[in-house]
Amino acid sequence: MAWQIDNSHTSIDFSVRHMMVSRARGRFDDFSGTIDLNVANPEQTSVFVEIDAASINTRDAKRDEHLRSADFLNAEAYPKLVFQSTRVERVGDSAAKLHGDLTIRDVTKPVVVDVTFLGKSVSPWGATVYGFEGETRISRKQWGLEWNVALETGGVLVSDEIAITISLEVVQAAETESAAVAA
Repeated sequence: MAWQIDNSHTSIDFSVRHMMVSRARGRFDDFSGTIDLNVANPEQTSVFVEIDAASINTRDAKRDEHLRSADFLNAEAYPKLVFQSTRVERVGDSAAKLHGDLTIRDVTKPVVVDVTFLGKSVSPWGATVYGFEGETRISRKQWGLEWNVALETGGVLVSDEIAITISLEVVQAAETESAAVAA
């Protein structure tokens, strides 16, 4: 059954080491997708997410502009980042590995997202909702995101590894429309 991502209760966040001493954090503000959630057989679940590259937000306008540029996401030429699952591997009662293909700048590479099921509930408007959290780490260089600056003290300005965290709430697609009408 198709489920919609509840954008107001979902976040796609990332962090990267900055100057080898701290973490710069950000998120994407605009995204959409569907989850074909198979409650009876989670291994048959599929996930599709499309992220607006220009919606990157690190709370620093100059850095965000640089991240949208050809040095990084090249959001004008490649406006979407896309994740399409390829399979789900259960690793416990409330945990799974979500295997899929991540496309950034028209480069597609496999990734594995460690997913935790947080629970199921019914909203005050009668909509059934499920919650999940996911985490993965990627090498930005695999997608051609290689811009960097060497530091005098050693190391680089921006680390290669990016930590990605997703907090996801999904609502049954048919109920999404009726809940919106009721609200």
